[in-house]
Amino acid sequence: MTTTYREVKADILRQITEGQLPPGSTLPNEVDLAESYGCARATVNRAMRELVADGFIERRRKAGSRVRQAPVRQARFTIPLVRQEVEDLGARYRYALVSRSVAPATDVLRARMGVKSSASLLHLVCMHYADGAPYQHENRWINLDATPDAETADFDQIGPNEWLVAQVPYTDVQISFQAITADATLAAHLECDTQDALFQIERTTQQDAQTVTLVQLTYRRGHRMTTSY
Repeated sequence: MTTTYREVKADILRQITEGQLPPGSTLPNEVDLAESYGCARATVNRAMRELVADGFIERRRKAGSRVRQAPVRQARFTIPLVRQEVEDLGARYRYALVSRSVAPATDVLRARMGVKSSASLLHLVCMHYADGAPYQHENRWINLDATPDAETADFDQIGPNEWLVAQVPYTDVQISFQAITADATLAAHLECDTQDALFQIERTTQQDAQTVTLVQLTYRRGHRMTTSY
């Protein structure tokens, strides 16, 4: 049976936590590790990349891989399903598509998403409700060069959040958080006053360095987001 990257990762992590690989120690190179585990070098490479992402080892060009002196604690974020968020609150979920259009990327969006000048973007504006009350305003652009099936997807019935999580794998995510004030459009959708303080999450999702989607998720005052590390 071929050794999986999860097994390689788990064994290296075990050696680190049990002191067999103490802080500062150098790990064998990928070729030697692949030979010792009886697997492909690509398998070892994925295990090592995850150990780097988890903060247990560091990799430096020409210096190889070393166990960190102290593990780096990192906040972990997953792309949540808004339906699940609402239902976890014990509320009834409802989704509505507000608008849908396809257009060439503007200069601003090309710069922010890193897409080609010829790229077409699917622009979706959606609302999510909890027990009939506005919960989240979703303003999303999908790069049709990266995800052509999105152009014909039935977003009247399923939100792009659920569709993308189920259909499109991602390799990198950038997330930013900011406080904004409600303009007239957001105030109407979220049933709040203009100039109310709102919480907004902006997320860019990529697959192998190609942007899949850029989304702005806006919540009414009082929304709380919790994560762990």
